[in-house]
Amino acid sequence: MAKTRIAVIPGDGIGPEIMQATIAILEATGLEAEWVELDAGLAAIEKGKPAVPPETIDAIREIGTALKGPTTTPSGKGHKSANVQLRQALDLFANVRPARTLPGVKGAFAHIHLDMIIVRENTEDLYAGIEYQPHPDVAQAIKVITRPGCARLVRYGFEMAREQGRKRVTAVHKANIMKLTDGMFLEEFYKAAADYPEFQADDVIVDNCCMQLVTRPEQFDVLVTENLYGDIVSDLCAGLVGGLGLAPGANIGEHCAVFEAVHGSAPDIAGRGVANPTALLLSAVMMLHHLGLHDQASRIVNSVMRVCSDGKCLTVDLGGRANTHEYMVEVINQSA
Repeated sequence: MAKTRIAVIPGDGIGPEIMQATIAILEATGLEAEWVELDAGLAAIEKGKPAVPPETIDAIREIGTALKGPTTTPSGKGHKSANVQLRQALDLFANVRPARTLPGVKGAFAHIHLDMIIVRENTEDLYAGIEYQPHPDVAQAIKVITRPGCARLVRYGFEMAREQGRKRVTAVHKANIMKLTDGMFLEEFYKAAADYPEFQADDVIVDNCCMQLVTRPEQFDVLVTENLYGDIVSDLCAGLVGGLGLAPGANIGEHCAVFEAVHGSAPDIAGRGVANPTALLLSAVMMLHHLGLHDQASRIVNSVMRVCSDGKCLTVDLGGRANTHEYMVEVINQSA
């Protein structure tokens, strides 16, 4: 049987460390893959290449599936985000970020079982990066929202909710202020909702949504939203379930998909062997489901659940003392 080809971007900072641990766990389940390593982020720039080299984009487009570590994006100057460039170049229009309570992980809402998904538009909005400075004291950013972009995103959200047996789909917006852009998004949401009568379809203004997420988060199921709101809300939801170290993500397009942890490259702890690979590992679980490898995916999830519930081999960010390698070995042992 031919091996499954998977593109790999190790990433910056802690990226190579958590990628190595993740691949070891994947292979321990019996996954036979051909890992095609590609450059992006600082690793590419240090070789004199763009943050996302054309050959990296071409390879992912040809292979169809990629697993990506975190890449560094400078604030206020320097190169454009490698994440944004990949999403736009490959038209990865849907960013899917689950937020699920893990047993044994401490947090403000550890007593409540949370299981929600944020579906974020991934290529438009302010992240289109259209900015101008017509005067030294004036800078402008243009928010781009298109009707086709809204339509395909919300329909993806409803289809995903149907496949997973969800019950409620909520649009998150600011249409009370941005009546044309967010108004178009909301219009397309309810147009699509008419074709999915089995769901409770409703909407919430983004600031109210954030308030409700920190008071009654259990009420939400699937949140569908625009790019900037989704970036903020998904990080908030990660905080509810224990932090970005537990937050997986998927970038889905018509023809290819890139799976990545949503946290940063954490250069302050790079090379120390203490990084938590769970977010990237759970992103890889999403990748396995995408590839139809549901048995391996379930084994890894169940193993992570057991390790977290047991609490004896957790990384420092989860209140334990284990290093990356020790945590990796425990997850493999628990899945055996």
